Amino acid sequence: MRYGGPSGTLAVSGLNLEIQRGEFVAVVGPSGCGKSTLMKLTTGLHIPQTGKVVVAGNAVTKPVSIVGMAFQNPTLLPWRTTLDNILLPLEIVERHRHRLRANKREYKEKAEVLLETVGLKGFGEKFPWELSGGMQQRANLCRALIHEPELLMLDEPFGALDAFTREELWCVIRDLHASQDVTIALVTHDLRESVFLADKVVVMSARPGRVVSEHMVPFERPRQLDILYQPEFNELVQRLHGEIATARAAA
Repeated sequence: MRYGGPSGTLAVSGLNLEIQRGEFVAVVGPSGCGKSTLMKLTTGLHIPQTGKVVVAGNAVTKPVSIVGMAFQNPTLLPWRTTLDNILLPLEIVERHRHRLRANKREYKEKAEVLLETVGLKGFGEKFPWELSGGMQQRANLCRALIHEPELLMLDEPFGALDAFTREELWCVIRDLHASQDVTIALVTHDLRESVFLADKVVVMSARPGRVVSEHMVPFERPRQLDILYQPEFNELVQRLHGEIATARAAA
């Protein structure tokens, strides 16, 4: 994938990655290595100049409807309540759009269940400016899940939050993955986050990005936060840190 024409920036090259249905994969690497480009290629927001992307058995040639996405900035619309922000994708996703008007109560009930799942019960009628940053990100996750995506793409969703709120949301994502039939791909700079959440951690090279290693995370689920202080956990984190430092030095 190259930006800016034939002589532009080569973002990724020789990038090969396979994610199984139901798997939780974290993607880490040096800044500018193409992690976000990988997300955009997977979701069909970009189409590669060479090579191909296949999601759920279909070649990606346009934006993929079975995907939910959450970014570092929750981007909730300030004039809509939290509940109405969560329902927004249903106005866009074709298979839900025609049902939304006739079945709005059903969808609202579903949104309320999601809010309760992420610890926001009773906050549906609040506006985004009445919520903390962590609460907004919880609502953002609900919005990404409301249309029952088969694939959830998370691009640095917790990067702007304080450490305690971030760890709380790790547990929310852990429980969502355990309870829903969803495949998750997480782009993150936080190596502890990647090891705590993922089944597999993928390390990318410096730009142009490609996969240089894959690590299966050996710790049983469900993982509790006290695993962060276990030697085996931190050994894997340090191994990942070393690989990224090597990739950065090779740039």
